[in-house]
Amino acid sequence: MFDQFYAQQALISMVSHLIFIIITWKVLQSVKLDAWIRKGHVFEVRVLMIFLTITIGTSVSRFFLEFLQWSQQLIHLF
Repeated sequence: MFDQFYAQQALISMVSHLIFIIITWKVLQSVKLDAWIRKGHVFEVRVLMIFLTITIGTSVSRFFLEFLQWSQQLIHLF
């Protein structure tokens, strides 16, 4: 029983992280970085965008997953 619960939690976390990473990627694509890019440093900026996307998307996903977990634990208060 606990194995299935942890498997479901893992699947929900993975899907949540991927969704928020995709949303973050779309949002960061709309930011115009042309003024900040030096000539010949396009690769570095792309890597930076990937790292920022993963960092921001994962952080937002963790927030929502923790908030969901906290809301489920409120039943133990009463």
